[in-house]
Amino acid sequence: MERYKEEFIEFMIDCNVLKFGDFVTKSGRKTPFFVNTGFYRTGSQLRRLGGYYAEAIQSTYGFDFDVLFGPAYKGIPLSVATTMAIDERYGKEIKYCSNRKEVKDHGDKGILLGSPIQDGDKVVIIEDVTTAGTSIQETLPILKAQGNVDVIGLVVSVDRMERGQGTKSALTEIEETYGMKTTAIVTMAEVVEHLYNKPYKGKVIIDDALKAAIDAYYEQYGVK
Repeated sequence: MERYKEEFIEFMIDCNVLKFGDFVTKSGRKTPFFVNTGFYRTGSQLRRLGGYYAEAIQSTYGFDFDVLFGPAYKGIPLSVATTMAIDERYGKEIKYCSNRKEVKDHGDKGILLGSPIQDGDKVVIIEDVTTAGTSIQETLPILKAQGNVDVIGLVVSVDRMERGQGTKSALTEIEETYGMKTTAIVTMAEVVEHLYNKPYKGKVIIDDALKAAIDAYYEQYGVK
């Protein structure tokens, strides 16, 4: 595993973003692990996070696209931090854009904030995680309503590696259904590989009991 992936896993733990316990996902699944990017709360944390996203984007798509779109609300700081990191690290000017939950009817009217989206734009969507692919169904109509745009990809921080609506993984379903390429900074398999029975700062994060709970979760929701 690349060192930056190991650093990102430890970074998530330090920021209390990657948690283990009993949670329920947006799609209603009970899960022993959860990723909440709302716990990135300082400028230095967002700067580092944007750098990790920028590296994942560069390795998968390069920078042959125009707009990085972050769905409201968590996608807003992700799109801002990452476009800044792309500029700082690679000297590439990528526009950021997000949507409002409610259409603004005065001043800068409309549903978008940041850069407008124009006909012919190539767009990459940035999100925290995708569990069952439900959020992408809400995002694509917003983008398509702006004009003749080409949504070429989706980047997330963690690939949860579980089924979407059918038998394939959520990210695979998104690729096949919408014709876009997906990528993640790390996968849950890489998280388990790095943390299972290995102490981090004097503590074992994933012990045998937690590993068994994760395995049981994938028995139910993993790709068959």
